[in-house]
Amino acid sequence: MLPAVIVGLMLVSLTCGENPAVQVILTNKGLQYGKHVGAGWIQEKLESVTFPDISGKLRIGILGNVHYTLTGARITKCDFPEPSVEFYQSATGFKTSVSGLSVALTGEWRAHYGPIHSGGTFNMAVFNVAVTSVVKLGNDTNRHLSVSSVHCDAGVGGVNIQFHGGSSWIIEKVVDHYKGRIAGDIRDGICPKVQESIAILEQHLQAMNVSFNVNQVVTLDLPLTGLPVVDASSLNLGLKGEFYSIKAPAEPPFQAKPFTVPEQPGRMLSVGLSEFTLNSASFGYFSAGVLQAVINDSMIPKFSPVHLNTSSMGPYVPQLPKMFPGLLVSLQVYAREVPLFSFLPGAVCLDLKGAVKAFAIQPNGTQTPLFKLNVDSLFSGKVWIADGRLKGSMKLNNLTVTLVSSEVGTVKVHKGHKHHIMFYVDDRLPYILGKGVSLPRMKQAELVNTVLELDKGFIAVSSDAQVLIKKRGFS
Repeated sequence: MLPAVIVGLMLVSLTCGENPAVQVILTNKGLQYGKHVGAGWIQEKLESVTFPDISGKLRIGILGNVHYTLTGARITKCDFPEPSVEFYQSATGFKTSVSGLSVALTGEWRAHYGPIHSGGTFNMAVFNVAVTSVVKLGNDTNRHLSVSSVHCDAGVGGVNIQFHGGSSWIIEKVVDHYKGRIAGDIRDGICPKVQESIAILEQHLQAMNVSFNVNQVVTLDLPLTGLPVVDASSLNLGLKGEFYSIKAPAEPPFQAKPFTVPEQPGRMLSVGLSEFTLNSASFGYFSAGVLQAVINDSMIPKFSPVHLNTSSMGPYVPQLPKMFPGLLVSLQVYAREVPLFSFLPGAVCLDLKGAVKAFAIQPNGTQTPLFKLNVDSLFSGKVWIADGRLKGSMKLNNLTVTLVSSEVGTVKVHKGHKHHIMFYVDDRLPYILGKGVSLPRMKQAELVNTVLELDKGFIAVSSDAQVLIKKRGFS
């Protein structure tokens, strides 16, 4: 039941000890839910499980050694009590235990003693199986989450076997005296199987990517920044959470600052996201040179009082209609510096320092430079979760427009001019933010009862999870 929990945390995973920009916290509520789902999944799958052959030899008086093999064993009935799972601080991991497990099996038996060979079927009941396993969490040299078995103990309360067919009466009579040995063989095979399963999980974790190309422009790095932190009520994974430009990867001129995600024991899972992550994305896009756009008149709403042509812009640039009569105008809008986000209690702020270059479009398609403006803006807004989507609102708090250069004489910069420059953005922001984006969803699980909290330097999302796997009968 632990693999699903651990892999889920990774789906959400460069120098050791650095401050994580993303924190993933699994609470005890989440651990217990994962245990419950995992126990149900195991119960569902048990009757399709086949077991390795059990072989041995028994001493039967003058017959000598009787060699036997129990093969093709499969479960026909299982009493599988829900296990207990807890965070285990001393091993930085989990402790899982189950007791009172009883199973009924059926299979075939083969035996030979000297030249005599016999065989048939058997029914076996194994009573009161108990298993305790401790799994340690760590990180490897490549900063993947790692798991390893540090302790396993198993016990079998008793075994009852009935043989049918062949010389079963001989085997059954003798096996009666060796039930303890058979129970021991079963017991001795449990922990190696548990450790093998943990080793397989470790192989899958090491094969998982910790770097993902978000698109053709940026990649996201999510390696662990240090060892997992386990206490009595939670598991905390710190992830790097940094974006890089794919074409021009470089460290941004700022670092992730430490932050503490508020405890939410009433939720299964919490994820804290530092403002560093968003700002590293801004730096990545800025470094890639994609924070720019060209605006032409076809993109301006028809009802706008100002259009991108020399006549319409005459009130703001008096010489423009005279020097370039009847021409369309295009605007090249770009970020002069890296746009920076900041998180405050209840609010998100964006400091955007941009520039606008205006060009007259000549009849032959060439563009003649007209003027350049610096446009510095400060936005503030809110974000929330509704209908399974992350939504927001944003308003322009301050806008400063400064003339940098002009090839067409005076450019009148005033409040009305500022409003029209930002009209394109203001017209679309409410629609884009109001529509929102879907919350992450895995193939077989979704987030429910999700809450969002904005604090100084970070945003925290706490949620429960609901597994969508349909129950299937035994196969």
